[in-house]
Amino acid sequence: MRTLTIEKNDAGQRLDKYLSKRFKTMPKSLMYKYLRTKYIKLNGKKVSPEVFLAEGDVLTLYIKDEFFEEKKNYDFLKAGKELSVIYEDENLLLLDKKVGVICHQDSRYDADTLNLRVLRYLYEKGEYDPDRENSFTPALCNRIDRNTGGIVIAAKNAESLRVINQKIRDREIEKYYLCVIKGKPAAKHATVKAYLSKNEDINTVKVYDAPRDGAKEIITEYTALDAANGLSLCEVLLHTGRTHQIRAHMAHLGHPLLGDEKYGDRKLNERYRMRRQALYSYKLRFCFTTPSGCLAYLNGKEFEANDVWFASNKQLNIR
Repeated sequence: MRTLTIEKNDAGQRLDKYLSKRFKTMPKSLMYKYLRTKYIKLNGKKVSPEVFLAEGDVLTLYIKDEFFEEKKNYDFLKAGKELSVIYEDENLLLLDKKVGVICHQDSRYDADTLNLRVLRYLYEKGEYDPDRENSFTPALCNRIDRNTGGIVIAAKNAESLRVINQKIRDREIEKYYLCVIKGKPAAKHATVKAYLSKNEDINTVKVYDAPRDGAKEIITEYTALDAANGLSLCEVLLHTGRTHQIRAHMAHLGHPLLGDEKYGDRKLNERYRMRRQALYSYKLRFCFTTPSGCLAYLNGKEFEANDVWFASNKQLNIR
């Protein structure tokens, strides 16, 4: 028999979700059987899988020792140390992800990603101890493609992660992008609407002016900041967040992004020797309109990445 006390980062989630995270090798069918037969109790009583845990709750477990003996695997210690921190407090990190860095592991990249760098950073600072966390791991709240740079939010605790995920879902965090486009828009500032469909097989999208089956509405707001040499530097605010929205929508408007090999102008890219799109998620503003728990102090605050690689590029000569 063993006991586990629910800590702050484990509170607020369903019991079955917690058990699945804590005991990764335990089959779900066996977990539910343990709950039915009172081999797992909450505060000394039989409990249903869907109950929500509270800080200080005590689980009593009459289960096989093998489920506790999970091999320690600190893969994050193999990750790089380089992190560009824009802002940090006890709840979160705002990171300036550079072009070329992968946010999360996948089948090709699993040793040095942004999320692993965050874990290493917090571990070496003494703010993250995998042995003390039963189900929570610090996590990135948003992601940016490998070939795009910009601000990524990382949550240090479970409450911050829940709050930020809700704010992103409800669009209470504004994300501004800088980009270099071909030509000069007719209107210096505009909010434009279109419809976007995605081809999953080849990971491309198409944009249409009118609704059609399978296409989702997109709304893009842009402001032209400066122009020279047939190029314009623009700020973009997304009112919807679809795959490749900025790149595809601006191309549809006749102003493809410089360096974009998928939706761009090949001759223009060759002229400037650009092989990556000039796009950067450079500014973030917290605009909370609903309760924000432990992050209420961030409401109204704005953060900006100062090192945007193309914004002052002498080769482009826009600014």
